[in-house]
Amino acid sequence: QVQLVESGGGLVQAGDSLRLSCAASGRTFTFSGMAWFRQAPGKEREFVASISWSGGVTSYTDSVKGRFTISRDNAKNTLYLQMNTLKPEDTAVYSCAAGRLRSSSYESYVYWGQGTQVTVSS
Repeated sequence: QVQLVESGGGLVQAGDSLRLSCAASGRTFTFSGMAWFRQAPGKEREFVASISWSGGVTSYTDSVKGRFTISRDNAKNTLYLQMNTLKPEDTAVYSCAAGRLRSSSYESYVYWGQGTQVTVSS
């Protein structure tokens, strides 16, 4: 089993920054791809960013390119999402996910965290 716990969410103003963390525990060697997804009220879950095991390959949804950076520290079993120049439309519950492959599809991920709320006021 793998447990994922997110932290770092909060209420910020437009233009501010936040860094989300996702601490993994358990059988972490069973997955190589990790990602962040988000879900705003009344909307479907949306892919935000993904990263390979080595951290050498990343991908982002177009709306966050140039503002968000995904990274991981395998020694600490922790995934990060640095979010800069936040916008009100970034408001959502952000969840981390882990699976055998890096993908933008939520169906590829087996393990999920409980989510952390990010609220950006205008």
